[in-house]
Amino acid sequence: MEKRFHIPRIPGDTIVYPMIIGVLLNSFCPQILQMGSFFTSVVGGTGALVGAFLFFLGASIDIKSTPKAIKKGAVIIVTKIALSIILGLLAAFLFNDNFLGLSALAIIGGISVANNALYSGITSEYGDDSDKGAVAITSLSVGPTVTMIVLSSAGLASISIGPIIGSILPLVLGIILGNFFPFMKKTLSAGVTACIIVVGFALGANMSIMQLIQGGLSGILLGVITSLVVGVVTMLADKATGGSGVAGAAISSTAASAVANPSALAEVDPKYALIAPTAAAQIASSVIITSFVTPLFAGWVYKHFGKKK
Repeated sequence: MEKRFHIPRIPGDTIVYPMIIGVLLNSFCPQILQMGSFFTSVVGGTGALVGAFLFFLGASIDIKSTPKAIKKGAVIIVTKIALSIILGLLAAFLFNDNFLGLSALAIIGGISVANNALYSGITSEYGDDSDKGAVAITSLSVGPTVTMIVLSSAGLASISIGPIIGSILPLVLGIILGNFFPFMKKTLSAGVTACIIVVGFALGANMSIMQLIQGGLSGILLGVITSLVVGVVTMLADKATGGSGVAGAAISSTAASAVANPSALAEVDPKYALIAPTAAAQIASSVIITSFVTPLFAGWVYKHFGKKK
């Protein structure tokens, strides 16, 4: 009887496992990554891969939603982004860009982008129709655009307007094609998972085991801050605008795609090249931590507030 090697599923595994493979290759036999041709091009082409991912992801976003869902989605995602900016800038200016090992790049890049698949799963169980429909708006906050704009505006990065527009253009083009041409939506949406697997490998191939270890504890801290500190505020913002708080709690996670944000910024501002791998490792830890903590927090909010409502 044929035996197959079973790999356990974990939250964010589509990017975490390929990243680990890339890290191991780069740590123990980096010469393999420099064989040349297409393979080496993949390792050095994270910018292009992230652009392709955003294009596919944009095509999967449905911009049709009810007014109530639009309002709810805007409230919780704007609150989440605002908090990521405040916390990131506090770390940059009050703690010399090192708050317990976390940089502004890791904080803004990790907190501003939510795991919308996880959000949909939570709201399908605990939320109402407006909670579920809000994902059409929360899905718009993907990619490195927020991080680029904030760090550039604060004088922490030297980025011209061109790269900032270019960072969101693939997403916009994907949204246009996916919403105007149904067959394109179906075709391009199917490439999201496959693309993020390749992105994960490319990111890992530019990290070392030491950087992954360094990102561990501080990455766990980032996950806790995202789920419980930021999550409490987004939950309260949801309740203050007429919601049950479930949507606000469900948005308190880090998306797997956020792991690519540091390398995307390093592409346009080389001074971030040294800390980008550590920031990516911290964000990867946050992806895993929030995948477990956010559903528990949302369940607690539903039990105490959602059922009553």
